[in-house]
Amino acid sequence: MQNTLKRLFFLLPLTALAWSCTNDELTPQYGEQEAGKIVIRAYNALQDSIQINANGKALKIADKDAFVKKIVKDYEFVYYNDEVENIDILDKVTGETLHSYSFTKSASTDTLSFYNNNGYWIDDVLSSRPGKLSGTGYTGYRFIFPTLNRYSKTGYTGSLDGIIKKTNGQLLGTIENITQGEFSAFIEFPFGSPPIIKMELVKHGTTESYIPGQQVFVQMVMQNNKSKLIVLEEKATENGTFSGVEGVINLTDYFDF
Repeated sequence: MQNTLKRLFFLLPLTALAWSCTNDELTPQYGEQEAGKIVIRAYNALQDSIQINANGKALKIADKDAFVKKIVKDYEFVYYNDEVENIDILDKVTGETLHSYSFTKSASTDTLSFYNNNGYWIDDVLSSRPGKLSGTGYTGYRFIFPTLNRYSKTGYTGSLDGIIKKTNGQLLGTIENITQGEFSAFIEFPFGSPPIIKMELVKHGTTESYIPGQQVFVQMVMQNNKSKLIVLEEKATENGTFSGVEGVINLTDYFDF
């Protein structure tokens, strides 16, 4: 009888251990899992490099974790339960967080696209597609003005219109509602020589300059059969005085739409 009891006491812990192992196998270690993907398409126009962190861990492209100029990365990972995937963009030198983004499994594939330049950041670039030209022999534009008032300091917060003319004064069209945060509507017109055009920036719905007492012109070069996304930039002299507006940055040169 004593030997039988000893055998029972010896078998009970083994049985419990076996049952525990069986339960561990039946219960998913990480709960629900779902594949996630973030398509990263960006351009850092600064000389200082940036770093992209996913939940605190630096992403690498070809063994590099610091990026300038064009950035192309398809980041694949796994969502566990209802966890959020956090993406932080940092200045590699200072460690400062420039922008932060959060993604959930509501969309298994998401896109993160941005353009970073001197003191401004344009988000969701790939969603701001260039306009479609109606035919050959045309040129087209959309505009955004992220540095409005940086140096002019006018205090004007409304939208702008752009009155576009050829060098001989011929009116080509007026583009309305140029703002700091979103690209304007699309404008197109026939290409012609000479390819130089001038756009006067005025308060929306008027012919009044957004800078009191000073006309503001942006000179651009047309390209035949080309639709552009132009970034307008206020410029200044060495002492910080407003000197004009340029429109030389075309985001279609840096992104594949």
